[in-house]
Amino acid sequence: MTRSKSSSILSVVTLKAFLQSQSAGGILLMGAAALAMVVANTAWSDVYFSVLERHVAGLSVLHWINDGLMAIFFLLVGLEIKREFLDGELSTWDQRILPGLAALGGVIVPALVYVGFNLQEQQALQGWAVPTATDIAFALGVLSILGSRVPPSLKVFLAALAIIDDLVAVLVIAFFYTAQINALFLGLAGLTLGALVLCNRAGVRSLAVYVILGVVLWFLVLRSGVHATLAGVALAMVVPMRTGPASRGLSPLHRLEHGIAPWTAFVVVPVFGFANAGVSFHGMTVETLAQPVTLGVAAGLFFGKQIGVMGAVVLARMAGIAQLPLGASWGQVYGVALLCGIGFTMSLFIGLLAFEGPELQQATKLGVLVGSLLSGVAGWLVLRLLPHKSPNSLIET
Repeated sequence: MTRSKSSSILSVVTLKAFLQSQSAGGILLMGAAALAMVVANTAWSDVYFSVLERHVAGLSVLHWINDGLMAIFFLLVGLEIKREFLDGELSTWDQRILPGLAALGGVIVPALVYVGFNLQEQQALQGWAVPTATDIAFALGVLSILGSRVPPSLKVFLAALAIIDDLVAVLVIAFFYTAQINALFLGLAGLTLGALVLCNRAGVRSLAVYVILGVVLWFLVLRSGVHATLAGVALAMVVPMRTGPASRGLSPLHRLEHGIAPWTAFVVVPVFGFANAGVSFHGMTVETLAQPVTLGVAAGLFFGKQIGVMGAVVLARMAGIAQLPLGASWGQVYGVALLCGIGFTMSLFIGLLAFEGPELQQATKLGVLVGSLLSGVAGWLVLRLLPHKSPNSLIET
């Protein structure tokens, strides 16, 4: 078997495992989010919020979850981005163009919708990026419920779109949601990252070396003022994807991805969802739902995402620069565009970075929950009610 053929088979196996873990993890995430909302609105609410606010080793429990555990999530995101761009479903420009354009439309339009609702509120404008994210675990979880009604190519399209979406989210966090910088710790973080690059260039294939230096990198980035989760992405970029000349096993990147993917899908993301989805509805009125931040986030996710993603796909098809996913109808692509409005994990995360005050954070969470719920239900209904196979050519050029 040739090296290229072996690499191709490995990529397919990795993608299949990724889709399965994300789908199952998405279903678990739904349960964790629902449980958090129940607990936050029962007699257990005081215990729930007090535990999250309790300090351990200098940080609150919520802080440890959002800056510590989520660094593992961002490490996995980085590994997925690197693998897919170098040797997977996004390794060629032909494969990248449709999900890339769809992701771009799905970022720009929701942001514009949000800004339209919050033009008069200077502080609220900081949350413009909240509705631009797609939760890949949640969206694939909904697709998994539909089973064979959805062609495999559509699942790959959604995964590729969400991975590019995650890349954009990482860049947004790095450039727009970074606190005051501590030059000393940032410089030390840069030296640590440089050491990791040298390890890669020197052919070091021991995962222990990368993990140990990665923990040091996380601590230094945390102290630097840059959000600590970005250390996970930086580490992912330097973990070797190729095996050594004498090795016949998986590369360090594949081994690390396989090792942390189940923990991320079944522990990290559900714990994050449980810790951050607990919205108390006590005293909530129609006016609460009508806040510009809540409306902007909900409308951005539900209307902005479907318009941006579907509009980009239609324009790309009409221009003749891309084809629809194999075996998928326009109706099914629209169903996926709706599912892209499920912005749960990353949207909540960006909301926490955008706003410090509990009132705006609460409004953001409510908007994310409403927008994601509407998008998930609408996407599921469209894909559920459509016939299994439909013509692939409603628009011809």
